[in-house]
Amino acid sequence: MSTTLDSIRALMIDADGVLWHGSKPLPGVPAFFDFLRARQIRFLVATNNSVPPASEIVSRLARMGATIDESTVLTSAQATARYLPRLAAPGARVYVIGGAGLTQELTRAGYRLVEENAEVVIVGLDTRLTYAQLSRATREIRRGAQFVGTNADKTYPAEDGIIPGAGSLLAALQAATDTAPIVIGKPERAMFDIAIEAMGAPRAQTAILGDRLETDVEGARRAGLRSILVLTGVTTRDRLAQSALQPDWVFENLDALRGEWARGY
Repeated sequence: MSTTLDSIRALMIDADGVLWHGSKPLPGVPAFFDFLRARQIRFLVATNNSVPPASEIVSRLARMGATIDESTVLTSAQATARYLPRLAAPGARVYVIGGAGLTQELTRAGYRLVEENAEVVIVGLDTRLTYAQLSRATREIRRGAQFVGTNADKTYPAEDGIIPGAGSLLAALQAATDTAPIVIGKPERAMFDIAIEAMGAPRAQTAILGDRLETDVEGARRAGLRSILVLTGVTTRDRLAQSALQPDWVFENLDALRGEWARGY
């Protein structure tokens, strides 16, 4: 298998830490999407963040000068809704901790959002989380509801530093219920398989572009994909140097990646 960037014909692109950092856009985003289109490289913005609807990601990129459509977005909320029929048929009762993106996708998929007697508890990032919600989720899971997490990211790169992510909420509930969640987002195979199917891309020609070793790079390894790491998010050079888990390529930012890719790196 070729080890050059020219061998990559499809790309899963993480959002937080790659396209933006908190509410701050990162450099080089419009030019990078233009480059992918010019090279006819298929792409999907595949984010573990379950809070924003796909339409919000499209609008946010548009404000940055990058035009994409909703068919090229896959959030962990969307992936969870697509995976959920394997666990519970549409119409099942679901208790949700999460943002608008998650509740919209589950409702669109035909699930009933309830406050008690749930068949499934689904947990994503919720920046307005209350102790009462954690208590309710704990009771539902202990009563027998299946426990599903949109993603297991322990942290989230905000503008003013690293803050708790959905994985921190899953950890709290796992401690309270003695039950491990079924996780859909990266690095689990479910989200990668859904993304590859959506792009119609061979695994040998597909890479993940992200900022996290434990989700993007580890997920690529599990799914048999190449991995490209940019140092604009969670992973620093010091952390990378100390890790046994290494990506196929490392770049400071999108501009550096685009420049090397254009030169046939």
